[in-house]
Amino acid sequence: MPHLTDAQLDKASLRAVALARRAALDPAARAEAAEVAAANAMQWLGEVSGEVVSVFSPIGGEIATDPLVRRLREAGACVCLPIVLEAGKPLLFRLWEAGEELAPSAGPGRFSIPAPPERAPAVSPDVLVVPLAGFDARGNRLGYGAGFYDRTLCLLRRAKRIEALGYAFAVQQLAAVPAEPHDERLDAIATDAGIVRPAED
Repeated sequence: MPHLTDAQLDKASLRAVALARRAALDPAARAEAAEVAAANAMQWLGEVSGEVVSVFSPIGGEIATDPLVRRLREAGACVCLPIVLEAGKPLLFRLWEAGEELAPSAGPGRFSIPAPPERAPAVSPDVLVVPLAGFDARGNRLGYGAGFYDRTLCLLRRAKRIEALGYAFAVQQLAAVPAEPHDERLDAIATDAGIVRPAED
């Protein structure tokens, strides 16, 4: 069994706390929170016409992104979704046209997450709306341990100026998330309680 650092052990216990809080939300509260979080996200993003914005297909109790996608399209943004190609690699992004049906991505090494068809053009996003298990006021994101978004953000930030917006329920906020050298900090987090703007160190 690989040796786990203190930070990794802390992350596992914090992840369990945040996910338990998320799981405790009832369907009505979830639906209302998703609408409010979407409005908050749009206020933070500002003018998005012509920008390519990556959202995510919610899985396992994550906040619904449909209200946000609707607002983004109404504001003239191009919406894309991430594709997991294989473990240890950055994400690929494909354009998601309005009305286009999603299907679980399939193939060797892929995760079964709803995605646009393979014929959809690959794009480079200007904004990443990022799923998470938990977060703190400093913009530290607690993911699910696979590192896909950290690798992807690192790669994109070397190539261009992008914005990374965490997207979650307010109950997923934690007092502190331990940061490791490979962790990429978020620019802000949109929740149903408002926008969390990372505090300075």
